[in-house]
Amino acid sequence: MDARVHGIEPRSRANGPGVRFVIWLQGCTLGCPGCFNPLTHAAAGPTTPIAELVAQLAAAQGSGPEGLSLSGGEPMQQPAAALALLRAARALGMSTLMFSGYTLDEIRGIEPAVLAELDVLIDGRYVSTERHATGLRGSANQRIHLLTDRYTLAQVEATPVAEIRIGPTGELALTGVDPLKLKR
Repeated sequence: MDARVHGIEPRSRANGPGVRFVIWLQGCTLGCPGCFNPLTHAAAGPTTPIAELVAQLAAAQGSGPEGLSLSGGEPMQQPAAALALLRAARALGMSTLMFSGYTLDEIRGIEPAVLAELDVLIDGRYVSTERHATGLRGSANQRIHLLTDRYTLAQVEATPVAEIRIGPTGELALTGVDPLKLKR
């Protein structure tokens, strides 16, 4: 099985509690006005074998990530890939978190098995008029669901709102629920 992947960040502190391995899946048809990640919306793009992503996840474990965060795009528009990645993270003993524009009830109708593999779900479409940008929620209507007792609400909400990583060749990675908007 393959997944359409927009990007990977092997060590993030702004996408869930602790240090996280983050995978942004490519493709979203929800069309939330003001979305921060419009480049993740197109469904077309190269695919990556799930086995390759799992190998990267396993290799990164030695450098500190305690968990996997799935984001997008919309992870639930690739439900089989999302489920496979979450199961692999669990098999590695990692925590799991997913951002989805779909609600908990909508996810139950798409692929309920995903919920059994999650510690934390941040759900709901982004509503720009209810911008919140803190505690891992982009807008006030979004909800944090603690689906296991692995984390407390305080731990989830203490996640930094943004981070900037400078790569070895000088490239910048901006991530989080309130990343800086650079002026050109």
